[in-house]
Amino acid sequence: MDSFDSIPDPIVIDILNKVSDVKTLIRCRLISKRFNSLSTQSDSLLLQLDQILGATVTTDSDSPISNFFKSIFKSIHCLLPPIFSKSIDPSQILTRSPKTPAQILSKFERIRNLEVELYGGDVKLEKGAAVKWKAQFGETLKTCVIVAYRSATVNTTTETVTETTTETDSEFVCGLKTRVVWTISALMAASTRHYLMKDLVKEHKEMEKLTVYDRDGEGTVVMNAIGMKEYRETAAREMAREIEKGVVERVAKERTVVPSVRMSMRHAPSLKLKSGICLEAATLVVVRPSGGGVVSDDDNDVELATEAFAGDGGDCMYGEAVTALLKRRRNVLEMNSF
Repeated sequence: MDSFDSIPDPIVIDILNKVSDVKTLIRCRLISKRFNSLSTQSDSLLLQLDQILGATVTTDSDSPISNFFKSIFKSIHCLLPPIFSKSIDPSQILTRSPKTPAQILSKFERIRNLEVELYGGDVKLEKGAAVKWKAQFGETLKTCVIVAYRSATVNTTTETVTETTTETDSEFVCGLKTRVVWTISALMAASTRHYLMKDLVKEHKEMEKLTVYDRDGEGTVVMNAIGMKEYRETAAREMAREIEKGVVERVAKERTVVPSVRMSMRHAPSLKLKSGICLEAATLVVVRPSGGGVVSDDDNDVELATEAFAGDGGDCMYGEAVTALLKRRRNVLEMNSF
């Protein structure tokens, strides 16, 4: 007898949880009947969605959201293992492959913690600019923290963080437009990722945490158990209302609607960090749904921003920038739902 057969199922499942990669676990199902059964019982999973090499290049006229969905849906077939020993026409693989993450994971029965890695970021910015964001969702957006800058240069001197220069009115207005565009782009990217996971959240009711991020480290969407339960209950109520009204056709959507929000925005025309990096037009935005009474959010801003970039501690550029920008003057803006 193969000595591996004597290992108890719980230990094998624990090993498979350490593997986590969905692509590998799907291939494990082909090894034997036992592996076919146990692989789908893993509760900690990593689903990587890779872009197809040689895929059709998108044109400049395509919107970032459209490009995002096209690349995602075209890439999912790469996750599927070869099922038959004989060669298969690639066009047949594309037609047979699932079109959503929910379909890829339909055979996994006990998902508790799921990480979804996308092929790359989807916020299109001018050359040299960068944006990093983290959004918390339930049925809709709960919070979003955004850090962005127009350009970064490295200086040889090592001085403490300094706040330099003042802006003219025209420079402030021009910079404000850019910062609002960055914020809207990040919110659209976050709401698109949230919507992409809707079927997955509905079907896997035991899931406790869902994290969606991209390989470039641009943005992260997080849903906890409470947020996912809230999302399912809201979706069920909406479905019931539609059935009650006799609504048959649904309006096609590409993303979750962003609610009316209140934005706490801090910025520095030029921000020099202790590491010697100088960030031009450095910006920190903390976004929350508007409503509820007028309350000072200064302390809450610190908590949210620090928590969002807790993994990017003081030695990291983003963590250091957040700490410095939290000391700047706060501008509060309201934005309608979109």
